[in-house]
Amino acid sequence: MPERHVRIVAVTDVEIARTIPAEEWAALEPMINAIEQLKVERDAVVLAHNYITPAIYHGVADLTGDSLGLARAAAETDAEVVVFAGVHFMAESAKIICPDKTVLIPDPTAGCSLAASITGADIRRLRKRYPGVPVVSYVNTSVEVKAETDICCTSSNAVAVVESLGADRVIFVPDKYLGHYVASQTDTEIIFWEGACEVHERFSGEELREYRRSVPGVPIIAHPECPPDVLDEADYVGSTAGMIGWVKGNRPERVVMVTECSMSDNVAVEVPDVELVRPCNLCPHMKKITLEKVRNSLLCLEHEVLVDPEIAARARQAVDRMLSVSGTG
Repeated sequence: MPERHVRIVAVTDVEIARTIPAEEWAALEPMINAIEQLKVERDAVVLAHNYITPAIYHGVADLTGDSLGLARAAAETDAEVVVFAGVHFMAESAKIICPDKTVLIPDPTAGCSLAASITGADIRRLRKRYPGVPVVSYVNTSVEVKAETDICCTSSNAVAVVESLGADRVIFVPDKYLGHYVASQTDTEIIFWEGACEVHERFSGEELREYRRSVPGVPIIAHPECPPDVLDEADYVGSTAGMIGWVKGNRPERVVMVTECSMSDNVAVEVPDVELVRPCNLCPHMKKITLEKVRNSLLCLEHEVLVDPEIAARARQAVDRMLSVSGTG
């Protein structure tokens, strides 16, 4: 086991000071430092998705990012235990990519409206209805769904993945809005599934037009899980990583970031010179993951994510096929 050292997080740390008032961090500090001690004792790392609250994201996370990036990072770390501060399908993805590690999720009920909208049985029915048509599944799906599909995709590479199949028609599941965005970018016929992210679906084009009226000239960036009228109003459409990269690269005076609340909070720390105008929607599932639950997960090594090896192997094939597509990262 590689030597590990306790990281002491202080209320005066610059990143922390930019995120949450000092008084609140002072109350959180004992819990944060207890987690840091447990990470050393358990040979563990904490992975935090971009939508996780700043206290976890900046306080105890060793690696941060989107769901697929974190799963790949889990495989690259030398830690024996991975605590995934995210929702259940993300922890499953980490487990199928690094089956020899112990993967824990602080709250096993942290689900996802999008992932819950489709099952493996649904995919089998689609295949009977559309024989011979390849199935592309968004990574925001359960391992069972991934195992039934031909290839996975992320929001950043969905168009490239669809076009890599060389098919006239493709079944795209489960996000109807991401599917419509892909359809607008390719000549391939897309057969949709009626799933949606409850966070991004709540945004509207009229809401964004109101921002333009109140803040003339402000750029708007949006995630492709948003409805078409939102994307029509956006100056840039991209994945969570793409949105972060756009803000860091362009450094506008202010920007409207159309995504989950905590992501805006976390990005604000990294670009203190940019004013983030936030049409804020919370993910209730991500908010089930708390500092206390992260601590308990480490303390008791509880809520281990287990995946049937045969299903995991089939799901891994779909992920590996995606990763083999040129330009996919």
